[in-house]
Amino acid sequence: MAIHIGTSGWSYDHWENVLYPPGLPARDRLQHYVSRFGTVELNASFYRWPRDTSFASWRRRLPSGFSMSVKAPRGLTHGKKLYAPEVWLERIARCWHELGDKRAVLLVQLPPQMGRDDARLDYFLSAMPWWIRVAVEFRHPSWDHPDVFGLLERHQAAYCIMSGANLPCILKTTAPFVYVRLHGPDHQHLYGGSYSDTDLHWWADRIREWSGRGQDVFVYFNNDGGGNAVRNAETLRWIVGEG
Repeated sequence: MAIHIGTSGWSYDHWENVLYPPGLPARDRLQHYVSRFGTVELNASFYRWPRDTSFASWRRRLPSGFSMSVKAPRGLTHGKKLYAPEVWLERIARCWHELGDKRAVLLVQLPPQMGRDDARLDYFLSAMPWWIRVAVEFRHPSWDHPDVFGLLERHQAAYCIMSGANLPCILKTTAPFVYVRLHGPDHQHLYGGSYSDTDLHWWADRIREWSGRGQDVFVYFNNDGGGNAVRNAETLRWIVGEG
């Protein structure tokens, strides 16, 4: 099965001299990124959902075999907290169609204040178009429950496996694919620090286990500070033999 390793976002000024050559215009960053990685997680969509034409443009610009995961808009997850999602889902599905064969997974990150609500999650996942792969990232600990995992399994939605300060690292898989977000090893600050080679070898072993079971695996590093995400992603790709 396929293993996809990349970063959360690609356009960071502080990646100059790490991923990008000095003076590279922001408009050329994606083209440079795809020369080094085969997948990316779009995070800007959380703050402002792109137009349909933007997704169509990415479909044309991204090379064959490249896959883009997309973070769901905060209007849906943090504003409405998944309540009455139909308008947002219609818009997302339209854009997902435009992304075509470059689409990977829709990441739905719930706010840390949103406690467990099985009925609301069940309704949301039931309303999702069947052809959109979904991963759900829970930030409130009440969601970490066998009944929630069972609900995800029924809908073939992935439990988002996380690593980061004050976040539970639960190695639970609930879908035909696995979705992992690595927010950094710093125990005090989310998105901080660089993973050690020992850490990355540990994750590589887990990735091989999942892939060996026939599951596609998507891994995104979100510790962008200092270019840590770039270095960690490239090292992990090399360890698992995807570099």
